[in-house]
Amino acid sequence: MGAKNTRIKPSGPLQDEQGIILDSIADGVFTVDQDWRITSFNRAAENITGVSRDEAIGQLCKDVLKADICERNCCLRATMKSGKPIVNKKVNIIDAGGRKLPISISTALLRDKKGKLLGAVETFRDISVEEDLRKAILSKYSFEDIISKNHRMLQLFDILPDVASGGSTVLIEGESGTGKELVARAIHHLSLRKKQPFIAVNCGALPDTLLESELFGYKAGAFTDAKKDKPGRFQLAAGGTLFLDEIGDISPAMQVKLLRVLQEKTYEPLGSSHSIEHNVRVIAATNKTLEELVRQGRFREDLYYRINVFRISLPPLRKRMEDLPLLVEHFIGQFNLLQKKDIEGISAEAMSLLMAYSWPGNIRELANVIERAFILCKSREIEKRHLPDSLSADPSTCAPQKAHSLRDVEAAYLLDALKQNNWNRPKTARMLGMHKSTLYRRIKALGLSRPD
Repeated sequence: MGAKNTRIKPSGPLQDEQGIILDSIADGVFTVDQDWRITSFNRAAENITGVSRDEAIGQLCKDVLKADICERNCCLRATMKSGKPIVNKKVNIIDAGGRKLPISISTALLRDKKGKLLGAVETFRDISVEEDLRKAILSKYSFEDIISKNHRMLQLFDILPDVASGGSTVLIEGESGTGKELVARAIHHLSLRKKQPFIAVNCGALPDTLLESELFGYKAGAFTDAKKDKPGRFQLAAGGTLFLDEIGDISPAMQVKLLRVLQEKTYEPLGSSHSIEHNVRVIAATNKTLEELVRQGRFREDLYYRINVFRISLPPLRKRMEDLPLLVEHFIGQFNLLQKKDIEGISAEAMSLLMAYSWPGNIRELANVIERAFILCKSREIEKRHLPDSLSADPSTCAPQKAHSLRDVEAAYLLDALKQNNWNRPKTARMLGMHKSTLYRRIKALGLSRPD
């Protein structure tokens, strides 16, 4: 009904016959006249909304469905204005019990056999099961603010609570944009220090003199413009965590000073002759290979071993491309909230382009690409034309990647659950918290079959 204009007679035996047909349809269906008042309401619509047909007939559709798009982005109004149908748009309604319910709606014009406009028709279906399953998939593949289904990242998810529970120094290695600070914040939030400050410093952005005063602070009179005491980052992070980003860029002289602070658990503000004890956990990060810098004599070996108590290596995005659909959906949801838009997804052609790109800027670059697409996209879906030309011109050395969709991720998730339960579907349904008939439908829809 969402694909073409619908023509029915307004009255007579055929209308009764159509009423019987509509009541046999699993999707909710209702029609409105040109004043937006409901003129028909099938049985499935009653079941989904909890509103009876007698209550609905004659009411404004916005007073019955109470959808989150009724006031600003009414699909029926858009169809009546443009004449174009809307297909499978996800919205939320409030049912008769006051519960928020996700549905997928389609709209079309309603005409009689002579082509006269009578109003519009809307079909809708309850997608709460699919939404719950989607959330279950995302929750399985997310940890704190980190999203991944890559096997190396999932291994990291498993050990991160143990790493966080200790107080040892951690070294996080990875290319720029791979999420090193996200991992550092996750360690802090999982630790006993979570109620204390998390302070981040980009060591590569400051020369030695400024970095020293930033880290350790200074006393009044330490230099010409030092009018009063200033606390350093070690003092500001007291009892918490200090994140030293790009530690591989600090000079040899600064390396000596930092080594002493880490060994002796004390520091001296500039201009002071007294040492101050600190209780700060240090997490260091670098986009360079410190081990190689040590071999080249550019990084102190003793400092390297002091900060490398536990090392975490983050893979670049090009080596975890199975995460890209999850990350794209995450950023679309994030920018929908920030920019108050209602973009639902990304086209297959655009996703294929993203999958074939090498992502030198990693996840940070992906976030920027999606944010740029939000500026240009005026429709429900991000398309290839909304993406920068540089993606197409990328001289990637990587082989083109298969364009995994969230459907692929859902299939892999269900397949894994079925394998865990030796393809016992009732047991799998209980584990996933869904009805077994729902599981059967999803297995059939995704084309899953038990291996011979």
